[in-house]
Amino acid sequence: MKAAQWDPAQKRMVVNELPVPEPGENQFLVKMASASLCHSDIMAIEAPRETPVTIGHEGVGYVTKLHPSAQGKGFKEGDAVGFLYIIGCCFECEGCMIHNLSCSSGKQLLQGFTTDGFFAEYAVVDYHNAIILPSSLDIKTAAPIFCARITAYHSVDSCELKPGDWLGVIGCGGLGQLATQYAKAMGCHVVGIDVNDEVLAQCKAQGADATFNSIKDKGYVEELKKLTNGGVKAAAVFSNADAAYSGSPQIIRNGGVLMVVGLPKNNLSISSMDLALGRYKVKSESTSIPQRMGKAVEFTAKHNIHPEVDMRTGLESVQDMVDLMKSGKNIKRMAVVF
Repeated sequence: MKAAQWDPAQKRMVVNELPVPEPGENQFLVKMASASLCHSDIMAIEAPRETPVTIGHEGVGYVTKLHPSAQGKGFKEGDAVGFLYIIGCCFECEGCMIHNLSCSSGKQLLQGFTTDGFFAEYAVVDYHNAIILPSSLDIKTAAPIFCARITAYHSVDSCELKPGDWLGVIGCGGLGQLATQYAKAMGCHVVGIDVNDEVLAQCKAQGADATFNSIKDKGYVEELKKLTNGGVKAAAVFSNADAAYSGSPQIIRNGGVLMVVGLPKNNLSISSMDLALGRYKVKSESTSIPQRMGKAVEFTAKHNIHPEVDMRTGLESVQDMVDLMKSGKNIKRMAVVF
């Protein structure tokens, strides 16, 4: 099979011929239908390593071969499935109930980071990690549902919002645009904040009630507070920029929520006095655990939540996708269709 791998010697993506993997204990083999690129994949590329690795942790496909231990678990050959990307864990211990990277076994592997991921024609998936996709979801554009759509759903759902409340979406790229759609489907108002006018236009097209360019709109904080009658109930930060986090508390109304999603290189600097006085509380979300997938997928299908996706053909295009994401010029999610 073909796989797009980061080659640390060449410092670029290369398409290599690899053996089709065999499913192990609790696993099945998936023929990939599509795989999408996430900002987290850039972290995998930048991590020190000595051997090539197949990147990608967002994918969907069709079950083609089941290990005997995965039979009778609700999946059969031909099923269209989406899946998360941590394997080797037990999926049952106290750590796994928080995040599978915290498994007490210590055997967990992160597909696309510490072991091969989904930019390949075939991949192995643990059945614990998988879910059958509703027929209403287009499998060719469904790759960003794992982890993008699930992360975006969790981040909005955990913001303690009620219908009519305002959500501030800081960083209006792929995740921010999805969060906008989820918030609108939940009956909330959305204000998008970014530094890229094209990205803001995309966010507006997907339902944002208002948008601000935080560099060009010098008085945007006061304008936002006037619009929202004192500030947003929650600010979800999807950007990995330090400035996005440093500026977020000033738009949150008293008692609101700062939702941490984007992963900046530097640690957050947060006022302990603000926390002590209850100015706002800090929460965080991610793809979370497989046990929470069902609610997100069901809501996504029910409300027809879908990202704007730049679809590519051929694994040879992954290098161009990586270059575009590193430049910060992509305004949509990017995916390869097999």
